[in-house]
Amino acid sequence: MSARTDALTSWHHDWSGLKVAVFGLGMTGFAVADTLAELGADVLVIAGKPDDDRERILQVLNVPLVLAPQQDAVPSELVDFAPELVVTSPGYAPHHALLRWAEAQGLPVWGDIELAWRLRDKTGTPSQWLLVTGTNGKTTTTQLTAHMVARGGVRVAPAGNIGIPVLDAVRDPEGFEVLVVEISSYQLHYTHTVSPWSSVVLNIAEDHLDWHGSFDAYRAAKGRAYDRTQQACVYNLGDPETERLVEQADVIDGARAIGFGVDVPAPSNFGVVDGLLVDRAFLDDRRNSALELATLDDLRARNLGARHLVEDVLAAAALARSYGIEPAAIREAIITFTPDQHRNELVLHEAGVMWVDDSKATNTHAAEASLSAYRSVIWVVGGLLKGVDISPLVAAHAARLRAAVIIGVDRHAVREAFEQHAPAVPLIEIDVRETSEVMSEVVRRAAEVAQDGDTVLLAPAAASMDQFDSYGDRGDKFRAAVERIAQGGAGQDAATPGDEA
Repeated sequence: MSARTDALTSWHHDWSGLKVAVFGLGMTGFAVADTLAELGADVLVIAGKPDDDRERILQVLNVPLVLAPQQDAVPSELVDFAPELVVTSPGYAPHHALLRWAEAQGLPVWGDIELAWRLRDKTGTPSQWLLVTGTNGKTTTTQLTAHMVARGGVRVAPAGNIGIPVLDAVRDPEGFEVLVVEISSYQLHYTHTVSPWSSVVLNIAEDHLDWHGSFDAYRAAKGRAYDRTQQACVYNLGDPETERLVEQADVIDGARAIGFGVDVPAPSNFGVVDGLLVDRAFLDDRRNSALELATLDDLRARNLGARHLVEDVLAAAALARSYGIEPAAIREAIITFTPDQHRNELVLHEAGVMWVDDSKATNTHAAEASLSAYRSVIWVVGGLLKGVDISPLVAAHAARLRAAVIIGVDRHAVREAFEQHAPAVPLIEIDVRETSEVMSEVVRRAAEVAQDGDTVLLAPAAASMDQFDSYGDRGDKFRAAVERIAQGGAGQDAATPGDEA
């Protein structure tokens, strides 16, 4: 890192004339370019594809754009620009030609999170950050944490990959006391000085190996969330890998390790006792007592009763309690919280069959949690596997599967996993030309085999972009197809999916 960029740690420092190359013109890249232009930096944007609306705004900002669609080429305009700093969007993997070039030049490379951390004092006192990452559960935990902190009377916003883009949050004229920042492994890879108030790695499982190159690199990126944590490193007692990341982290002196899990907690942990969620960490007499936060019935009433969602609630409570939010405010937040769509969402319960949309289960770890919540499953599975082997998941849950409905471009790999590890499970393979018809066929075929007591579960364990615009689009089309086949049928039961904590 150059001496000048190393010293730029405040909005109020002199950024004028700093030559910055911004890689990407999506939401992140545009926010970075806009922010740096406001600071007076000399900015050049490199993008892989055009965006007419954003390009027009860049012209108004006097920020030039170079289109570089080739993955293996470095445009001459970038070389001639001779940047002092690169700020990259998460879509650019470390092995991309542009980033290899930056490394060869010895240039500092930041992401938008690193930039936002340095600029968070624009409106006065810098906000404190509560950092949330993990293979799964990030969004629910981030939203819950922000809701809990808000109930405690604190000006807070969820930011990062959800809610307010983090650079917009730090530029808000009124400012925030706390930002709850959902951060991906991609973004963590490019952090250097971020020092959160508290942080959590919810879980670790193979994902995004195509971007990171290996599980070790992915794991190392997630572990950066704990580095420089000031108050509490929150980890998952059911996932030893997260505790190891805490042990390996370089934290601020005095930061505590706080575990969470669905069993009776030891002192300094969060857990469940006789149907009560309790805090044995943030109280004076934690060896002999605990603070009651909420009941499992409270969670079930908000569709948060599945085991993995109970864990998310406990993780959020630990982060909020680390900031001093009172137990009463945490319970108020839980009983007024509404989970996002496409996360273990009950679509229909009719004729004894539950139809559940967990389209957000875009990897095997998320699908594992979802499958574990049900006893007799017709599993809608497949899509873009992103280089991950689905075989262990198939083998682990073969006994609960009555059938599998296979979708997506990687159907062959999914089918092979079933043939090898669950040959007795009937397979229904959806091979239609029109992607708009995929979910109609999925639901029609699933309805043909579904019986009283079954759950038709959309938990694909794969990304969606092969056949859908997003996991949300995939879930929306599933819901629409279920509602069509139900023909506006008889009343929907009020059962909560995944009641098992």
